[in-house]
Amino acid sequence: DDPNYSKIFDDTLLGIAKNNDNIFSQLTSGGKKIQIFESIGKYINDNPSAFCKAVINKLIKFSFENFFDQKFDFYASIFEYLIKDYNSNSGGTDYAEYFTPNAVSRIIASCLINKNVKNVTCYDPSAGSGTLLMNLAHEIGENKCSIYSQDISQKSSSFLRLNLILNNLVHSIPNAIQGNTIKEPYHKENNKIKLFDFIVSNPPFKVDFSNYRNDLETKENRPRFFAGIPKIPPKDKKKMEIFLLFIQHIISSLSKNGKAAIVVPSGFLKSKSIGQIIRKYLIENKMLTGVISMPKNIFANTGTRVSIMFIDKESVNDDPIFLNATKLGTPIKEGDNEKTVLSLEEESLITSTFKKRLATENFSIKVSEAEIIKKKYSFSAGDYMFVKINYSEMTKTEFDKKIELSKQKIKKLNDDSKKLDTEINKNLEKINYDI
Repeated sequence: DDPNYSKIFDDTLLGIAKNNDNIFSQLTSGGKKIQIFESIGKYINDNPSAFCKAVINKLIKFSFENFFDQKFDFYASIFEYLIKDYNSNSGGTDYAEYFTPNAVSRIIASCLINKNVKNVTCYDPSAGSGTLLMNLAHEIGENKCSIYSQDISQKSSSFLRLNLILNNLVHSIPNAIQGNTIKEPYHKENNKIKLFDFIVSNPPFKVDFSNYRNDLETKENRPRFFAGIPKIPPKDKKKMEIFLLFIQHIISSLSKNGKAAIVVPSGFLKSKSIGQIIRKYLIENKMLTGVISMPKNIFANTGTRVSIMFIDKESVNDDPIFLNATKLGTPIKEGDNEKTVLSLEEESLITSTFKKRLATENFSIKVSEAEIIKKKYSFSAGDYMFVKINYSEMTKTEFDKKIELSKQKIKKLNDDSKKLDTEINKNLEKINYDI
């Protein structure tokens, strides 16, 4: 009931943060420390003490035991709710576009990990709240991996830090960096890009990076951006395809046996210029494992069609597998937005087909290197799938009957057409010109 309760509340939070500075503070790429808590009262203009009391009154009823028992990516649904209307309230920022739904994250983790591994490094250069990394760590085992990340957003980095705490990955907090991966990659060894065992990423697709684009054209960056750096468009800078830089950065960050899964806009699968050079590189180096084309509206509030591209640095002997999962899922309405939701059975169908590398009619197909080259390095399943008709199920008698029916239909259409022509001509003759 102290009239200055908000100050007591804030001082307590700041004190806890300071006392645990070495454990829970997060670094920026510039070396600045961001503590786990900050003042809340300063954001409340009208009666901050009443607000802080209300927070405590809510929390006092909350079971923190159950909170920690839920563990794995507790914040995923909360974060998705918070950013649901982010685009419409942020002047067109495509933030929600690269928040990864849990279903997509589960599919990526399951398809990427096909055997028991331990003591591995996992990396996401555009980590967001860490949904992809949490699913990956959960699939591997939180005690068998170390997490590394970088993201330009302070808000996302704060969510990621909470996810690391909740998932017994506190030891990885020093590796979760806030900063610009493309401009200033933080994770290095011997002044070179650090190499990782597993990389997952849902990078931003189109962002204006014109203010530092020319700074990337250095001798040091040439191996990292081997396919090239997108030019600055003369009209709309917001459409600069920054995801092409992230793909190249990821390929350059894989260890000799490293594996990666990247969410890409489906347009990339057949694009020319830099996109085609990247795809050609993956095929020539036998690094492509496969591609899954996802249903539309699979993300929170963007209609951008996306696919998941899987890469294996260890030469892949098998032909890549392409899955067309665009017809799966159930559309649901969320306010003004339409979203596609995959059932657990559909998730299982995707992952089992991919991991077992099954060729299934109109759903999945394995494609040889020669076929991919012939199609100008297209990674689109639709370019290799054809509708098959099983004529063996039709007897000669049935076939002849269908042909006869078709002839009769055509004859009837011709007869009807002649009758219509006659009727039109009769009506035309009746038309007079009156002054």
